[in-house]
Amino acid sequence: MSSSPAHTDARPDDRDIREELGLRPIVNVSGTMTALGASIMVPEAIAAMAAIAPEFVEIDQLQRAASRVIARLTGGEAGFVTASCASGIAVAIAGAMTRDNLLAIERLPDATGLNSEVLLQVGHMVSYGAPVEQSVRLAGGTVVPVGTVSSSYGYQLEEAITDRTSSALYVVSHHTVQYGMIGLDEFCEVCHARGIPVIVDAASEYDLKGFLARGADIVLYSGHKFLGGPTTGIVAGRKDLVRAAYLQNRGIGRGMKVGKESVAGVMAALEAWERRDHAGIRERERAALQLWEGALSRIPGIVAEIVPDPTDNPLDRLVVQVLPESGFTATSLAAALAAGDPPVIVRDHEKERGHFYLDPCNLHPGEAEIVAARLETTLKASNTARFQEAGRSSAREKILSWPD
Repeated sequence: MSSSPAHTDARPDDRDIREELGLRPIVNVSGTMTALGASIMVPEAIAAMAAIAPEFVEIDQLQRAASRVIARLTGGEAGFVTASCASGIAVAIAGAMTRDNLLAIERLPDATGLNSEVLLQVGHMVSYGAPVEQSVRLAGGTVVPVGTVSSSYGYQLEEAITDRTSSALYVVSHHTVQYGMIGLDEFCEVCHARGIPVIVDAASEYDLKGFLARGADIVLYSGHKFLGGPTTGIVAGRKDLVRAAYLQNRGIGRGMKVGKESVAGVMAALEAWERRDHAGIRERERAALQLWEGALSRIPGIVAEIVPDPTDNPLDRLVVQVLPESGFTATSLAAALAAGDPPVIVRDHEKERGHFYLDPCNLHPGEAEIVAARLETTLKASNTARFQEAGRSSAREKILSWPD
């Protein structure tokens, strides 16, 4: 069986290109984060990309081949590969607006004369590095908010539908509000009663078939997260809507195109997914979590607990609560781990709440033990002042200083 990208040492030799490029050799316990390179690519994807790289192919024919693989793995009628899941949102929204009108496709994002309203629950208006609404606006769509940040109801969704509604977007993510939102089944039922297609952003989800089976018309997946393929997005679902989304390559999708290497890599990653030993992977991840939990149990001011994924992916993480008696805050401890040797990057999107997570899904062999050692040595360090200060630097300050 194929091994997981989280546990495969996919490096072809002892060469570490990060050192050659002057990059820090980080240990990733943040998860499948785009900003860190997403995941360890499976060997099958690397081999497929290398094999097709020197060859010429007809891209439409290659995408037809990809469509068959995507359809088999997702249960959809068709599919194709685009640059990212964010790209997938944009071209799927655009396709719902233009369908197969080639002139309208060429005019976007000018949506004059098109049904361009896109329904989106307020609790789903999140940022994954960019606002999800921006993908709608790139297509020329107009977001119509549904409900409030803490609650949405079916009647609110129904009343939001007008003769200008083109589609409805449903976001599945740990970033979204995890309570009070309209569930996918009801969301699809309300929309379909009025002929409105439902597009699901499932970028970081393990389940390749469930969303279409529950009524979604289009589902968007990341090819480079749990699948362990190259950086891409996968568009899957109803054939007419997939075709309309694919036609956007004649318009706004041109700037979101993928090369032959990426398409072949995703196809190989999808086929490897079928053969993967998912149960064995969970066992290895559980061993890493228990190792870290045991190491932290001996540290005053730290409370660690293994918790399930919030969107029901079949995986667990370790939540690390940082109390004042540890000498750190969650922010400063995350900064200290990132500043060390080797840098350990944690999942810190909730650090303001006093905790962060350790995710074992992207470990190379031996790295679980490195993380345990770094946790212990960092927490036992006496001088934390510089890390307290380092933890205060904001993402805004960092990006505004790039490339310096």
